[in-house]
Amino acid sequence: MEGSSDIDLSKISLRPLGLADIDDFMVWGTDEKASIFCTWEPYATKEEALNYIKEKILPHPWFRAICLDNRPIGAILVTSNSGGDRCRGELGYVLGSKYWGKGIATQAVKLVADTIFKEWTHLDRLEAFVDVDNVGSQRVLEKSGFLREGVLRKFFILKGRTRDTVIFSLLSTECQA
Repeated sequence: MEGSSDIDLSKISLRPLGLADIDDFMVWGTDEKASIFCTWEPYATKEEALNYIKEKILPHPWFRAICLDNRPIGAILVTSNSGGDRCRGELGYVLGSKYWGKGIATQAVKLVADTIFKEWTHLDRLEAFVDVDNVGSQRVLEKSGFLREGVLRKFFILKGRTRDTVIFSLLSTECQA
């Protein structure tokens, strides 16, 4: 069960991920269990991962490493929409599978919820789309205060298969000031 470990959750922090973090990135970036519900495949080489960090992560406006004692063990990001959808942002995260069930992902999501609406004042709504089979991630969001809104049937293609997804949301008015 999540939270049943002896990890001190006060040692969980978020910080920008950099090129110097490549060895830690490779731990979850090559983890087949961690990437099963992600849009990407596990990285085959360090060079491939470095290119991803340079091209996608570094320019991203809100991508953070999930750290235990300042060492990256996963990642979390918020992507802002534009135009008439600018009031919404999408949350995504990944955590090395050896850290699952310890309350770490829940703590990371709570840290994001505590800060993102202050940093991005244009956001009114943070949403997350979770594969219907990813029960662990659904529990993380529920424990973090997100509301399960419903199932979007045949909503996206993941690794060649059309998948149903559960949509969750958290409003800026639902967060502590």
